[in-house]
Amino acid sequence: MDATSPVRAAHAALDRKAVGAVVLGNALEFYDFTVYAFFAKPIGEAFFPDADASHSLLASLALFGIGYVMRPIGGALIGAFADRAGRKPAMLLTIGLMAIGMLMLAACPGYAQIGGWAQAIVVAGRLIQGLALGGEVGPSTAYLLEAAPPAHRGFVASWQIASQGCAALFAGLLATALALVVGDATMSAWGWRAMFLVGLAVVPVGLVIRSHLPETAGADADPGAAASTTAVIRRLLRDHGHLLGLTFLVITASTVSNAVGTNMPVYAGATLGLSETAATAVPIALGLASVAFPLLGGFLADRFGRRPVMIWPRALILVLAVPAFAWLLRAPGPAAVYAVTFLLSALSSINAAAIIVGIPESLPRSVRSAGLSIVYALAVSLFGGSTNYVINWLIAATGDRMAPAYYLAAFSLVGTLAALMLRETRGRDLDEEV
Repeated sequence: MDATSPVRAAHAALDRKAVGAVVLGNALEFYDFTVYAFFAKPIGEAFFPDADASHSLLASLALFGIGYVMRPIGGALIGAFADRAGRKPAMLLTIGLMAIGMLMLAACPGYAQIGGWAQAIVVAGRLIQGLALGGEVGPSTAYLLEAAPPAHRGFVASWQIASQGCAALFAGLLATALALVVGDATMSAWGWRAMFLVGLAVVPVGLVIRSHLPETAGADADPGAAASTTAVIRRLLRDHGHLLGLTFLVITASTVSNAVGTNMPVYAGATLGLSETAATAVPIALGLASVAFPLLGGFLADRFGRRPVMIWPRALILVLAVPAFAWLLRAPGPAAVYAVTFLLSALSSINAAAIIVGIPESLPRSVRSAGLSIVYALAVSLFGGSTNYVINWLIAATGDRMAPAYYLAAFSLVGTLAALMLRETRGRDLDEEV
């Protein structure tokens, strides 16, 4: 490409405001996740009232999980759309669909007002949101790589991961502060709706900035862009099937690590017997590690390469998982839980930063978005929603409180071996055919 190409122009345009707009979709996903986790009970009571409170809560959790069904579909359709039509229209589509999905939940009258229509509306909203979330990570990450200066692609892309921690931490702090101001009863009545509306407030800003970003893909920027969604997916599977298999295993290990971390409040309370106050503070340790350490991982990936930063943190989790949980069982205090949560989250965040840059760098521009979108959506759909259930079931079924450690170590072994088989991509020309 010559010096006047759209991609070269994008390098100059990728300022902090643009990076913020690009990672906004990923941040909204984790903001939504955190808010829903905080308020699953009142959401269930609003839309699935039942004399048995546990049935209402389970229905609420099922509503949350139903969005995972649509993620692989969104990954394939929107990811491929970004490869043939361009990153910008895909990013505008995903953030718009996310806003619609969140609004359908936040503004929908409860079951007491409109009966079963309320349930139908919120289910449709979560399906729309799942479709959008499945298609968000591929186009936005591909854009960051293609628009960033080549020497700093790892650090720029790592903001995708750091934005998750920022959003989750902000949601947790805002929910706590709002509850202190208006009280628990008000939060259950309508405060949870206000939390979702706060997230929606940033969407117009993201839409405006994204609409003015220079394009880095599609027919104008990439002569090799396919003419149809089917052609993109066919080319991806035909030419890069082996790479997709390895990257699926690497992302799955990262997904399981994240899920074990988000389960730590439950583990601290239900398994270790910590107080509710101590257990609910665990996400702070998780959030702090998830903000700073992805940026460190991106810096290290730029300095030393993608493969070492994919391999060594994952290998350390493999080695440390069992002794760390054994220590928790010997000394089950708040400080130990916070320390283990912070350590495992820090290592996983460093690893994730290398993954989010190394995998799309391994793919040519014409299938880059679809490749990352599909494997990421499949891994999150299969293991993001199931891991917490599986490890708690294993504890209950076997009586072994070390089950999360064994589960984490097993997937970390698989992830380490898969990363060893990937090639280094630091410094690779993104227009080079793979």
